[in-house]
Amino acid sequence: MLYQAELPRHDWNDTSELIKSLTEFDLLKKTISGIRGIFGEDLNLKDIMKFTNNFSSLIKSKKCVVGRDTRPSGEMIQETISAVLMKNGIDVYDLGIVPTPVVFREARKYGAGIIVSSSHNPIEWNGMKFILDGRGINEKELPQIINDQKILKSKIGKIKKIKSTYIEDARKIIGKIENSPKIIIDNGGGAAKDFAENLLKNIGCDVEMINRELLDSSRGPDPTSDKLIELTKLSSNKDIGFAFDLDGDRLVVVRKGIKQTPDITLGLGVAKSLELGHKKFVLSLDTSVSIEKFIEEKGGTVVRSKVGEANVIGDMIKNNSQAGGEGSSAGFILSEFNYCREGILTSGLISSMLENSKFSEIINYMENYFQIREKIEIDSNYHDKIIENIKNNLIEKYSKVDTRDGIKAIIDDNTWILIRKSNTEDIIRISGESNNEEKCKTIINDTKVMVKEQYDKIK
Repeated sequence: MLYQAELPRHDWNDTSELIKSLTEFDLLKKTISGIRGIFGEDLNLKDIMKFTNNFSSLIKSKKCVVGRDTRPSGEMIQETISAVLMKNGIDVYDLGIVPTPVVFREARKYGAGIIVSSSHNPIEWNGMKFILDGRGINEKELPQIINDQKILKSKIGKIKKIKSTYIEDARKIIGKIENSPKIIIDNGGGAAKDFAENLLKNIGCDVEMINRELLDSSRGPDPTSDKLIELTKLSSNKDIGFAFDLDGDRLVVVRKGIKQTPDITLGLGVAKSLELGHKKFVLSLDTSVSIEKFIEEKGGTVVRSKVGEANVIGDMIKNNSQAGGEGSSAGFILSEFNYCREGILTSGLISSMLENSKFSEIINYMENYFQIREKIEIDSNYHDKIIENIKNNLIEKYSKVDTRDGIKAIIDDNTWILIRKSNTEDIIRISGESNNEEKCKTIINDTKVMVKEQYDKIK
């Protein structure tokens, strides 16, 4: 069985301990994945106005789609964004509360988009994701959003509420499902609720939903770290269970009462892509080697990218790849539909495979591998030096070492270890995998010791 260490679960009703620990750092995060911070502390309306104004300079179409997830601060932020865009002569197309993939899909039509969301972070957080030409912003565009831009005066833009054709578009790719599979959805109080339920019903599924609304949700916003206790209990008499994060781009699978690892989501999406005839894939460096091997055995090719959704998508565009994703974030990407993690579409694609031998084939294949992801708290001032020292040790020890994103050492055809610094926290992340569980645990423990020894030497 593909094994992954569980992260500690925080109390949904009391995130004060988490917030307190995080506020020791600079919490306003400004990356190609978006702007994120605790609203009212690190992120305020002045910041929203600044970043929206700067983003306006990149919108050539003079049209921008705007949507938000279910966070309480979302409506206020969306209204501020819309006002700034209109001030700059940009027409706003208001989607209201919708999942991230829906905004990406509509942004393909209008040229640009802004999503008000902080993804899987606690609800006290909020942020903005920026879309140009159907994709997230890149490293060249980020400075233009962070740094002040001069905007020429123009006539005021208009605002119009619109409805997305997302469900109809997704249904065309998935097709109709026979035998009405029984599906249970754990919405986690997020924006996926109507879209996920309606799509699955439209393609022929028998659907039940729990945790529809945010205030009544029994779990936290990130299904990859939450134990999903309610869903695992209720899914035992269903064909499959799906759990979404707040903005609907992450999808975790629960099967036969057991929560599956995030890589399983990607593996199932890949299996469906192969069934559709796709052959070119991009996978992040920390994605299970079992998925790469499965693709290659089916005649496909794999390019490995740096960790991060934006990095995967950048390499997909560069290599004209048809599908890909990031195992650690339970994210599958189908380029013909969207250049983002696609939780909702993927739930439909997986549902269409339930009676198909490909479903069991990829599950059984991946169960032969064991993966562990852990982290060590270390002052970020020491990250670069520690990783540099470890890199030299691993280069001497192993013949194949990848240094594009931290250090990934290929120990053998079925075993690897990856050490990366966090760009947002004082932690070093350690991921490892093997087709032997004890071997996987040993390399993780040995690497943790190595990191701690290097830290003790240089601090």
